[in-house]
Amino acid sequence: MEIVVCIKQVPGTTEVEVDEKTGVLKRDGIDSKMNPYDLYGIETAIKIKEKKGAKVTAISMGPPQAVEVLKEAYMMGVDECALITDRKFAGADVLATAYTIAQGVKKTGNPDLVICGKMTTDGDTAQVGPEMAEFLGIPHVANVLKIIEVKEKSIVVEMDMPNTVEVAEVDFPCLITVEKDVFQPRLPSFKLKLATKDKEIPLFSLKDFEDQDEKKYGLNGSPTQVKKIFPPETNTDHEIWKGTEDELTDKLANKLKELKFA
Repeated sequence: MEIVVCIKQVPGTTEVEVDEKTGVLKRDGIDSKMNPYDLYGIETAIKIKEKKGAKVTAISMGPPQAVEVLKEAYMMGVDECALITDRKFAGADVLATAYTIAQGVKKTGNPDLVICGKMTTDGDTAQVGPEMAEFLGIPHVANVLKIIEVKEKSIVVEMDMPNTVEVAEVDFPCLITVEKDVFQPRLPSFKLKLATKDKEIPLFSLKDFEDQDEKKYGLNGSPTQVKKIFPPETNTDHEIWKGTEDELTDKLANKLKELKFA
């Protein structure tokens, strides 16, 4: 069985500047970490590997420094890694990102299962996984809460719907996006860190892809037009009140009216 798990390096802080012209985050020189939801994706892949036997490949799209999250994936137990990186991919919206990663998945072969985290903390769209499935021409199930059974030709999952929890069986090849409750991610292994420290991580650029049409990647392939983007303002103003229950209740009620919340 072949499994590809998609991961991403995201800012490790909320203090991130935005390029006002392009509307993209300025990622250079800021602390980064693996997208939290992707930890659950890796753990799901490793759990399936341990129970059924599988080769797990982690793939990421980003600048060269994104190899750090792939090294972390090695320490969690994945077998192979690959980084999709090219300046021509910069500034991609969710559509162009999904298309680019789908091209990268094709480079790894023909996986039976593609696993993504539910969403990324720097985008919060939860759209890339399902869009990848469309570009790959395979079925998908989003918001997976539980892996019920992995069969020879299909996977049975429990998924979180808006008003219900439902069970679905989907044939391989397919794609799933997982919620944070699916499994508890394991800690990186120091033993695996030593074993994989010299392991090469292949780099995929546009010239490696089946489709090399530059109009489908990066800003050129992004139909989303950002009208305005800016970092959120922070407000640390606070007040400390003292008094009886009745006095504090009156103060709170008056404050809510003053702020036009009531």
